[in-house]
Amino acid sequence: MRAKIGTGQPEGTVFVRRRPTGEVWSRELHERFPGRDWILTRILWLSGQEPGVNRLGEVDTMRRYIYIHGSHEFAEMGKPGSIGCVRMRNADILALFDLVPCYTEVDIVA
Repeated sequence: MRAKIGTGQPEGTVFVRRRPTGEVWSRELHERFPGRDWILTRILWLSGQEPGVNRLGEVDTMRRYIYIHGSHEFAEMGKPGSIGCVRMRNADILALFDLVPCYTEVDIVA
């Protein structure tokens, strides 16, 4: 994991391009923007370690903005639902965020 984003932001903070929008997720906000890809609360920005597999070139994890991030209460967990990110419940990403330092190795296996 290369970077941690969202320190000090409230739970449910909405991020676009790794920047807080000033919004906090709510059912009303969700209904107003039903097709939005919700990246919430905290972001752990991943950087691949295997050249040609997930680092450098067309497949680079960091350049493709692959994250571990918080999600809203309607998001299905354990099923593919994004273009590569790992979604977690907001409470879980808050706990993980405080436990792991930058540059912690992350293995994601199916």
